[in-house]
Amino acid sequence: MKAVATFLVVLDIFSACHGWTCKAAPQQFPAAQVDAGLGEVVLTDNNSNVFSLSGSSWVELGSVALKHVSVGPAGIWGVSSSNTVYKFVAGDFIPVHGLDLKQVDAGGDAQIVGVNTADTIHCLKSKVASSYEEVGTVSWNELPGSLMYFSCGSIGCWGVNMNFQIYFTKVTPSTCDISGWKNIPGAASMVEVGTDGSVFVVNSNGNIYQRTGISDSIPEGTDWAQIPFCLPIKHVSYDLGHLWLVTKDGLILQCDQ
Repeated sequence: MKAVATFLVVLDIFSACHGWTCKAAPQQFPAAQVDAGLGEVVLTDNNSNVFSLSGSSWVELGSVALKHVSVGPAGIWGVSSSNTVYKFVAGDFIPVHGLDLKQVDAGGDAQIVGVNTADTIHCLKSKVASSYEEVGTVSWNELPGSLMYFSCGSIGCWGVNMNFQIYFTKVTPSTCDISGWKNIPGAASMVEVGTDGSVFVVNSNGNIYQRTGISDSIPEGTDWAQIPFCLPIKHVSYDLGHLWLVTKDGLILQCDQ
């Protein structure tokens, strides 16, 4: 850990990446994935512990072990190693029965989306997701297509399939209807959409790209801009101007423009 600490100090002083200035964030080593939304930041570590950032410290969140966690307008949601879906309610995670998922995303307009181990795509209507407050069974809408990772924001939703192809669609929060899939040039292993619609992807080599040209009239954007970095990245999230990164070694970094 001494070598890690030395690296983080050097990073704080020298790191500037394509208009972004990066520094060491508070560490919860080794981190597995991070998600940011509505001013909150949550993460899971390699032992499936869940944490929320409070000031400059990570505070353990709930008592349930989760492999993936997401925060957004519908609250904090996650999935366990057995692919059970959970929502954070009244200080702990409670199970959401009705469907098993390997990844969920809470970043849309209060709807919840996710994918299961067969890469089928699912959506939970905003009214159901927001009002869920006690253990029960809910009905998910299955969406057409096949994805291994799916994420939504205020302007649209983005997914990546097993062939690393990138797709865009719009999801109606109240009905889970979609506008149809549009293939976006590029390749990625995961994609994250900020609450404001900003889009970032990580490819299989650990490189980060930001989607440019996104607007209400062109919600899918126009191009990709690489954000050069000196370490390979495995997970990215964005909120309120802050880019949160987890390196393949489990270090947590925060970048600002």
